[in-house]
Amino acid sequence: MSQKNSYLVFSGTSTRYLAEKICASLGCDLGNLVITKFSDGEFAVSYEESIRGRDVFLVQSTFPNSDNLMELLLMIDAAKRASARSIIAVIPYFGWARQDRKDKPRVSIGAKLVADLLSVAGIDRLITMDLHADQIQGFFNVPVDHLYASGVIMPYLQSLQLEDLVIASPDVGGSKRANTYAKYLGVPLVLCNKTRARANVVQSMQIIGDVKDKNVIIIDDMVDTAGTITKAADIMREAGAKSIRACASHCVMSGPASERVQDSALEEIVFTDSIPYTNRCSKVKQLSVADMFAETIRRVENNESISSQYLI
Repeated sequence: MSQKNSYLVFSGTSTRYLAEKICASLGCDLGNLVITKFSDGEFAVSYEESIRGRDVFLVQSTFPNSDNLMELLLMIDAAKRASARSIIAVIPYFGWARQDRKDKPRVSIGAKLVADLLSVAGIDRLITMDLHADQIQGFFNVPVDHLYASGVIMPYLQSLQLEDLVIASPDVGGSKRANTYAKYLGVPLVLCNKTRARANVVQSMQIIGDVKDKNVIIIDDMVDTAGTITKAADIMREAGAKSIRACASHCVMSGPASERVQDSALEEIVFTDSIPYTNRCSKVKQLSVADMFAETIRRVENNESISSQYLI
């Protein structure tokens, strides 16, 4: 690492692909960190270069399994004990965020628990993107830089130059996000009202708005099993939509998601690379957020405003 940088960038195992792109954008080397695995599944973290007095940026999304979260916690603890000047967690996908409140009796609030774990481990700042619920920022007592994937998704949508465009939300909960896109593009907003039988299972869905002869783009923050978004696309096709695409920040895509997307009325589904996607589905396209995170790291390190890089 060049001595002119007062910061170092390190990565956990599962987000190394993104950390390498962030470092390429920053023009620096990825820091040397070793994670030793034991036969019983336990692991240990070791920095193989001095980080004393340096600002340390730790890149790791906390998607399942929970080893990713535990790796990050150990990286933070090791950095604190190695006398880093400050520790900044860079979490492109903040997992456990769907548990942001008590929606029924006797349940955990996983997002608050993870926030507490990160804080106790010793972070001084958090950089993340498109939290499932904005209020999670308030679970932290350190600065939170909350980036938006619209910075890379919006230019792509504009490049398509679609006429008769309509923005849709797959559920009422995502209406605020979809409305922001619709207002920026100056196009109508369509909502889908859904009821769930249980988690990850949609019971029924109705469209609120007109999609006949329209090019529809469904906006969401994450796609897990793809049940909601593919059902919405199929219903819109039945209602006469000309074409249906989907854009989401985080490519969770678990279980039968890839097959559902492939067999659905969706022409394509666009994600960022906050989570690695290894399954093969011809309809999935990933846009990189590496430059956006690199620019944020640069601005944080130089004490510059990051709000100017928000499109919407």
